[in-house]
Amino acid sequence: MKGFIKWTLIGGGVFLVLIVGAIVLIPRFVDVQKYKPMIEERVTEQTGRSFSMGDDIVLSVFPWVGVSLSDIHLGNAKGFEAADMVSVKRFEIRLKVMPLLSRRIEVATFVVDTPQFFLEKAKNGKANWENIGPVKHSQDKKGGEKTAEKQAKEPSDGKLPIESLIVGNFSILNGLVSYSDKVTGMKKEVTDFDLTLTDISLDKPIGVKLAAKLDGKPVSLEGSAGPVGREPGKEDIFLDMTLKALEELSIHLTGKIIEPMGGQKIAMDLAIAPFSPRKLMAGLGQPFPVNTADPKALDKVALKTKIEGSAAAVSLSNGLLTLDDSKLTFLVDAKSFNKPDLRFDLVLDHIDLDRYLPPKAEGEDNAKSDQSAGKKTNQSKKTDYGPLRKLVLDGKIRVGSLKAANVSIQEFVAHVIGKNGLFELDPLSLNLYQGSVASKGRLDVRKNDPSTRFTLDAKGIQAGPLLKDAIEKEMIEGTMVANMTLAMVGESPEMVKKSLTGKGELKFVDGAIVGIDIASTIRNASSAVGMAEKSAEKPRTDFAELIIPFSADKGLVNIPGANLISPLIRLMVKGTTHLVKEDLDFRMEPKLVATLKGQGDTKDRSGLMVPLLITGSYDSPKIRPDLKGMVGQGIPDTENIKQLLNTKATSGSDKASVEDTTKSLLKGVMPSKTN
Repeated sequence: MKGFIKWTLIGGGVFLVLIVGAIVLIPRFVDVQKYKPMIEERVTEQTGRSFSMGDDIVLSVFPWVGVSLSDIHLGNAKGFEAADMVSVKRFEIRLKVMPLLSRRIEVATFVVDTPQFFLEKAKNGKANWENIGPVKHSQDKKGGEKTAEKQAKEPSDGKLPIESLIVGNFSILNGLVSYSDKVTGMKKEVTDFDLTLTDISLDKPIGVKLAAKLDGKPVSLEGSAGPVGREPGKEDIFLDMTLKALEELSIHLTGKIIEPMGGQKIAMDLAIAPFSPRKLMAGLGQPFPVNTADPKALDKVALKTKIEGSAAAVSLSNGLLTLDDSKLTFLVDAKSFNKPDLRFDLVLDHIDLDRYLPPKAEGEDNAKSDQSAGKKTNQSKKTDYGPLRKLVLDGKIRVGSLKAANVSIQEFVAHVIGKNGLFELDPLSLNLYQGSVASKGRLDVRKNDPSTRFTLDAKGIQAGPLLKDAIEKEMIEGTMVANMTLAMVGESPEMVKKSLTGKGELKFVDGAIVGIDIASTIRNASSAVGMAEKSAEKPRTDFAELIIPFSADKGLVNIPGANLISPLIRLMVKGTTHLVKEDLDFRMEPKLVATLKGQGDTKDRSGLMVPLLITGSYDSPKIRPDLKGMVGQGIPDTENIKQLLNTKATSGSDKASVEDTTKSLLKGVMPSKTN
């Protein structure tokens, strides 16, 4: 036994001496330059590209196993501009020998100095990074398949074949990545690329510090990631990273990747510090992609949210989006991306949407341009509603105050749900101009042409300020009450007008028709024939009540009897208008009350009945007295008409027909085209 131990120790000692001798002597006596042509030839053969490296090759074995190479060049494919696709000025790696015996890897240095990558895409669409590798023969393919099958059958427990990993210095210095696309003309370049990894191990987070310039603009990434763990992919990986770009954008991401090779889920907190999109685009040397009415809009954006999810579902919670001076809190859940199931809850404090719309066109030429653009849009390809038919939607929106089309709205609330192409909007409510609106709607896109149906109930709205803000015109004043139910089919204005069906009623109380002064006309008969001086004040006709009922059937709108009750006049309008043909067919029956006494009384009063016919088109309406109807009903105050005719005759004016005189008398009853 003692002899065995003795000879074992002697044999082990001799073996150790041989190893040490080899480690010390091999680098001294082995000419590594001898193998340089062989290495270059082998790499060229395996990549299909020319390969060369400098003569400065250093090999070490003990106490560090290391290699140092210089001037490494991997050639470019034929037909591309750059001489090399990849080049490296210096590459060095050194690791300890003895820890390898116990499956521990200790790397002292891993340095890649001045790596350069030239990526190109030619005009024919081919890229220089394609088809790298040797030409595979059929036998090689079969052998490769067998090898792959063999490897697939080998069991793996997911553990690394090492016990530990420690890296002292890991650096990539002064890197460059150039990308050129001859097809699109796009060129991008990353320069001054420096990457440093610290505290590299399996059990600790790895420090990351990256700095570079994108097209000359600074970009940096700093933070930590890990630990990777002894079973990579099975343990959570924690991230804490901050990305900064162009001295304007700062993005902080913290959280974890849960079981990267298993559950593949994320739980992250995302924070984007306030920045200016306009300054960011200017820093990139790019024009701002959005033309807004307010040139200062989109000057401040910030975001905070918690992101949780996987490849099958994503959830955004505790969200806060800052857009200029508006703040939006949000909660969003999305899943089943092949058939999207989307749920959201949005709360916005206030916003002026007009700031973010394109500037208004100015002048007649612009108006014509807009009209022609609208015609082109109407004739364009129909909308594909396939994605909407797949969508499952349940969303709520609340807005404290908003401005849209110059109309101010408060307490906007909407809830929309949808499935299989059928969407319900219930409720939709808002307050505006001292009144309120409650509405319900339905959008059905199950067929080729969408159909829409909605009901509206409005109360207490001040019509004057609303119209002044909405269309910049003063047409009518008073407190408005409205209720209507309308349905339509199609997405173009022509289809909507052709299919419009429904009914409703508009009611105005204690208001006025602006631009018409019927009362003044009645008080001073001379004004009816153009002899009175015009007042500096804008004419108006006050009324106690104006009611306009209507119904629509496939674009034909019928008004069975609109009534206006005013101190000196009563009006009733009946007739139809066709939205597609844009024609008018109305009859107006005014009754001029003789005195203000008894205003608001429902009893019949004496006066002058002069019916009017309103025909023609929207662009060229025609208003004329209905003389036949007037004669048929009788004229109770013929002396008044005679007096007016005599007054006009004695003034020296030309003689006119009874029809022309009557039109002049009642010219203020109907609004002009400009009104």
